Amino acid sequence: MVHFLLRRDWLGRLRLALTLFGLPYTVCSPGVRSAISCSSSHPFRTIRPISASCCHLYTTSVRTMPSSAAPHVKSRCPQYPGSKVKRLLVPDDKVDWSQSWPQYNPVSHTDPSVLKKPAWADPDIGSSWRFFMPVLMTFTRSSFSPKFNTVDGGVDRTSFGGTYKIEKGKPLNPRGRTGVTSRGLLGRWGPNHAADPIVTRWKVDAKGAKVSHSVSKRPILQFVSIKRKDCGEWAIPGGMVDPGEQVSLTLQREFSEEALNSLAVPPAERVKISERITKLFKSPGFQVYKGYVDDPRNTDNAWMETVAVNFHDDSGNSVSELPLQAGDDAGQVQWVDVDSSFPLFANHSHFLELVAKERKAHW
Repeated sequence: MVHFLLRRDWLGRLRLALTLFGLPYTVCSPGVRSAISCSSSHPFRTIRPISASCCHLYTTSVRTMPSSAAPHVKSRCPQYPGSKVKRLLVPDDKVDWSQSWPQYNPVSHTDPSVLKKPAWADPDIGSSWRFFMPVLMTFTRSSFSPKFNTVDGGVDRTSFGGTYKIEKGKPLNPRGRTGVTSRGLLGRWGPNHAADPIVTRWKVDAKGAKVSHSVSKRPILQFVSIKRKDCGEWAIPGGMVDPGEQVSLTLQREFSEEALNSLAVPPAERVKISERITKLFKSPGFQVYKGYVDDPRNTDNAWMETVAVNFHDDSGNSVSELPLQAGDDAGQVQWVDVDSSFPLFANHSHFLELVAKERKAHW
């Protein structure tokens, strides 16, 4: 692992150079916390099956991580977020499950918030759990044994990457070893599905003309970014898919709650916000990414997957005119220039790079 401390204007060039040589890296800017050490205590909601037809509505182009991508890095951060748990350090050549490593003995960790068995979390596999039967007015005990690689009741346990392996009754992270077993901060065994709305506009001057970057000469995009309360890092507003909820509604709901604080505004203002948001989210969107997320909360048995969709306010008269107000899990919210030097949570920078390429904008 190579570590650097450099000025932010060199970060993009450094990332590119290291990527070309296939080297893993952590780049830190002065005053900016690295995403690889980000802590998190986000209370995840329960998860529903993701509707393929819903995703199709937004697809103009689909991007996924190449199969030859470097081993997940943030999923192997030395200290598990939100805890004092130290991961077993996994070298790049031992990440893949196909590589023999008899001495592999990772620490087991499940956050106390998950062990309290909230509605958004599974019980421990093999443990006894209770459920209420309204008709019989009684409690019944059963051993928890989820059905993986399928839709298990109201929980979608399928992976965008295809069938994942099961070992000793537990799912294996499709990207390989992370140095931690069990679920950590994640509620579900196996894939935990989320949706990330990327809302963009063009950066314009006082006369309304697009502003181009001095070096690339390409127009500059801006996106709505939130500063997460749990780790203090900037991120795309997003969240978990609720049971029975279409991904299109998740995208709209999460943006409204986190970037516009729609839950706290007066009813009359809420109607106006809803009208503009609905109009934007009904427009043709660009499906940026669908798949595994290199997230510091991932473990050997639980991992994040997401659908990221870009909604672009090309004319600047839609959400661009709405006052941004942090809500839900966001500490701050603002329009941020899309640029390779701006550090983001998890692999959100990769999403923005794909958006910039699609819009022929500066990166």
